[in-house]
This record gives sequence, C-alpha cells and structure tokens, in this order.
Amino acid sequence: MVFKSRIKWIALLVMILSVGSLLVHLSMTKSSGVQLAYYARDTLWQDFDSLLGAKDFRNKHLWRPVKSLETLQPYANPRNSYPAPTSKNNGFIYAKIFGGFDKIRSSICDLVTISRLLNATLVIPELQESLRSKGISNKFKSFSYLYDEEQFISFLKNDVIIAKALPESLKAARKRNEFPLFKPKNSASPKFYLEDVLPKLKKANVIGLIVSDGGCLQSTLPDSMPELQRLRCRVAFHALQLRSEIQVLGKKMVERLRKSGQPFLAYHPGLVRDKLAYHGCAELFQDVHSELIQYRRAQMIKQRFISEELIVDSHLRRDNGLCPLMPEEVGILLKALGYSQKAIIYLAGSEMFGGQRVLIPLRAMFPNLVDRTSLCSTEELSELVGPETPLPENTFEMPPQKSDKQLKEEWNKAGPRPRPLPPPPDRPIYQHEKEGWYGWLTVNDTEPSPSPMDLRNQAHRLLWDALDFVVSVEADVFFPGFNNDGSGLPDFSSLVMGQRLYERPSSRTYRLDRKVIQELFNITREDMYHPNRNWTMLVRKHFNSSLGESGLIRQSMLSKPRLFISHPLPECSCRTSALEDSRQIRSDDGRFLYGGEDECPKWIKSAGVEKSKTDDGDQPDYEHDLLAEQSETEEEFAKSKVASAFDQDEEWDPND
Repeated sequence: MVFKSRIKWIALLVMILSVGSLLVHLSMTKSSGVQLAYYARDTLWQDFDSLLGAKDFRNKHLWRPVKSLETLQPYANPRNSYPAPTSKNNGFIYAKIFGGFDKIRSSICDLVTISRLLNATLVIPELQESLRSKGISNKFKSFSYLYDEEQFISFLKNDVIIAKALPESLKAARKRNEFPLFKPKNSASPKFYLEDVLPKLKKANVIGLIVSDGGCLQSTLPDSMPELQRLRCRVAFHALQLRSEIQVLGKKMVERLRKSGQPFLAYHPGLVRDKLAYHGCAELFQDVHSELIQYRRAQMIKQRFISEELIVDSHLRRDNGLCPLMPEEVGILLKALGYSQKAIIYLAGSEMFGGQRVLIPLRAMFPNLVDRTSLCSTEELSELVGPETPLPENTFEMPPQKSDKQLKEEWNKAGPRPRPLPPPPDRPIYQHEKEGWYGWLTVNDTEPSPSPMDLRNQAHRLLWDALDFVVSVEADVFFPGFNNDGSGLPDFSSLVMGQRLYERPSSRTYRLDRKVIQELFNITREDMYHPNRNWTMLVRKHFNSSLGESGLIRQSMLSKPRLFISHPLPECSCRTSALEDSRQIRSDDGRFLYGGEDECPKWIKSAGVEKSKTDDGDQPDYEHDLLAEQSETEEEFAKSKVASAFDQDEEWDPND
C-alpha cells in the first residue's frame, strides 16, 4: 500500500512539473512573438517604406507645379471694341446635341460662337443623351441635367442673347418642320455660316442645327476673329458651370482624396469602344472584347465613317501611337518616374472597356487606385441622379423549344445520307449569361437596340463624367491615357488638359507622345517589370520635357487644330512677364506654337503677386527644380531609392 501511494505522489509531481514547464514555454513563446511582431512592424516595414519612397523627400518634386509656366495667367476678356448684342437680331437658333460629356461641352462652345457670328438669339441647346432616357428625374432636364442654366445665360449676356425656349408663336411651326434644318460638320467654316446659313436665317427667322460630331465650327478661325476664340474660352471656362449638386459632390471627392494630407494623381485611360474600333485596336484585348471592337468597326465601315479594312495590325497601330496606353503600361511608366507604391491615383472615366480585368496589373502596382464608387456612397450618387421613375424589370425569356415536327423537318432537310448524328440538345442559356451589355453575343450576330435601362445608364454617364471632370481638373497631376487620337472628335482628356492649362497653367499635366513611349517599350517589352537605368532615364527625360515648352508645342500642333479649348493659347492667356522673342515659336503658316500671349493688365499682375506670396508660404521649398531633374547625373540616379526598387524589388510583377 505504501509503495502504491508513493507512485501516486510521484505521478502527481511529474504532472505538476509538466504543466509548469508548458506554461513557461507558452509565456516565452508569446513574449518572443510579440517582440518579433514589433521588430517586423517598426524595423522591416520602415525599410520597405523607404525602399518604395513613401517617405522619401526627394519624390516631392513629382507633385510640384512647373515653374517655367507660372508667368501664364487666364485672361479671356475682350481686348478690342466688342459691342453688346441687341434684341433686334437676325432670328433664333435652336440645336440638338448628340453624344457624351466631351461632345456636349465642345458643341455648346461652338453654338454660342456661331450665334455671335450670325447675330442671332440662341435657344438653350437640347442634350439628347438625357432626353432619350424615359423616366429620368423631372428635377433636372436636358441642359440643366448637367449645367446651371441661369449662370450660362447671365454670364454671356454681353456676348449672346440666350432664350430658354422658342416663343410660343414659333413652337407649332417647329413641330411641323417648317424651319430650315442643318447638320454641319465639326469642320464647318465661318464662310459656310455667313453665305449658306445666314440668308436662310434672315428669311425664316428660325433655323435648327443638329450637332453630332462634337462640334459644328472649325477649331482654327481666321486671324481676324480672335474675339470669337476668346468667346469660346469664356463659354467653356466660365459660363458652363456644372449644376451645384455636381460641384458640391465633386469638391467632397477632392477633399476626401486629400484628407490624408497627400497629393493625388488623376488618370483617364481613354478605353472607349468607339475609339478602339476607329483605330483598330482589337488585338490588344481578348475574348469577347475583341469581338465587340471588331463588330463596332464593321459598323463604322458600313456607315462610311472610316474607309479602311476591317482587320488591321493592332500592334503596328499601337507602335504608331494610335492606340491608348494600357493600364499596365501606365503603371510601369509611373514606377519609372519614381511614384511611390502608396501614391493615390484617381481613375476617371465613366466607360472602362475591358472592365476591371485590364486594371489588375495597375492595381497590383498601386493599391491606392480609387474611383467615384470608392469615394461616394450609393446614397450620394442617387441624390445626384434625383428621383427617377422605376423601369419595368427586364424579364428573361427562355428560347422557345422546337416541336417534334420541326425537328423531323430539319432532319429531313439535313442532306444526303450517310447523315451525321443529330447535334446534342441545345444547352439552356441562363439569365446570368444574358445580363450585361455584351450578352447579345451569346445569342445572335446583331447588336440589339439600346434597352430603356441602357439609355438611362447613358444619361447617368454624363453625371459620372462630370464628377470625374471636377476631380481631374483639381488633381495635383493629370495623366492622359488617350488624347490626340487623330479621329478629329473631342475626348475627355483633352478637355481636362485645356481646362487645367487655362485655370492653372503651371499645374503638372503630362503631354506625352505615345509613339515615343511605344518605341521605349519595344526596347524592354520582354522584361518590362525590370527595366535598366538607361531606359528609366529616357522615360523621365520624355515626361519631364512634356511638362513644359516641348509639350505645349506638341499640343498646339496636334490638339488645337481639332479642338480649340484643349489648347487655348495664346488667345485666352496673358503673361505677367514678357517672353523673349527668341523663345517664341511659330508654325509655317505664321501661327504661334509657343508664346505670343499679351502682357497681363496691372490688376492681374498684382493679384498674381499676392497669390504667389500665399503659395510660397503654404508650400515647402523643394530641393530640385525641373531643369535639375532633367540633368540628373548617373551617380545621382544610382543613389535613388526608387532606382534600387527597379533593380531589386522582386514583388513588382503582379503575375508572381
């Protein structure tokens, strides 16, 4: 009995020692784990941030204004004798505008200019994109769906008389189509309006214009009409104010982007189906998206909008700069410029052809990629749209099953024997396969007419583009993905670049040459995620030069002849200090490509001095200016932590 009791005591002691040992080991493991976590958080993460350049003071030069353009100031006021309009004029002009946000904005500028040219009263233009949608909010209709009517009328009272509608005595005649109707092209000259349109306006007292090309007056006007060009600027940059609800929400979005105290970059990809089809960029996409582009291109050929073959070499078009930069390429370029992985990038554009799939590489390189859905709640966007009439649900109907008689008839018509086995029964097409704007591809070869929901979504896109326009204009940096595409139609990026050039000429706006960029990519396309230093230096040199004089010259040559408000220099600006004659550059026809602005009045100079003092006090003094950045030596580049990230960071590739 004594022996058994001793064994029990020994077993109990062993159990107590085992439990104590286990507790000691657990406490040691916990303390060491906490220390390791603190070490990883405080030491390793700091090294990672330093590698990315998140806290690198040197990267601040990527966000600062361009000093060489700070002497430019907005000045669109009339310079010479400019009589105010009178009520006794040649009649009324009413207009229907087709197209999206970019076409609407440029078309309105042309309509006001034509009304001034013909000494006519302009009736508030009708925006068909909002009128075609049934059941949209009665609170906002047609022009007021986007813009402030009262501001538009009052600001232009010294330029053009604007009426909200035709007089009652003329409305019935318009319904009976008694007035002349014109469909001018965006290349129509002032001579066309003075010789062809004006006589009919004087005779009928009313004419109608249908504008579908994003404009109805040529961009470059004769040298004798500089005041008409300045009128375009007053319309685009002052009179066309977005309605208050859009402006308030847009400013909230900018405040939320800057809430962290960091600047942000706005990027517009320009991946629009019509533009991709026009230039034949189908091979840059995959699967159903290539088919959709080719189908649209076939439609354009049939409509004689383009006179080219259906199948073209998309890669050759891309190398010539005729296709947009893909988001993956944009991410690599931003990395080459030195932007940190933590940089905030706002994605603008209501249409993103290719969907979220094409954004995966860019989001992997820059996780802080946001858009309006990230910054606004569903309630805020719904309030912007206003109360709408509910649309009937899109009832899905299964394809009708074939009867036994139809199957036998098809079998008898199948051809001579031996006949192949009958095909297996058709797989049912489920509802989720029909949803989406490209669902028709699973059923037939013809694109259906837009449904009521499609038309409503098109109207909503006007509002989303308007929000993106506000944010892009206010951004610290703007990166266009596809401007100056050569189609002759206005584009969102060009409008933003023109607005920024007018309001804040020194704001950081990249005006790159896509052909040069593709030549650089062809050098390192096999290893894009690990380029060498020389390649990175070439990218930086091109981008830095695009910010200043060479970028403005390129814009003046390519963008201004197609859309004046995309490059309103020198007509709508002035300089606080005169530019040397040796730095002024003219084209072969004598037009100014760089320089040529008038000297600013004293009140603008004094206001500019006060503003510069305020800005100097608010903004830090960066250690490098643009010229120093362009002349960066190889030794300085070797010291750059961003450069080391290119050569060493194996987590760059999102495919890893």
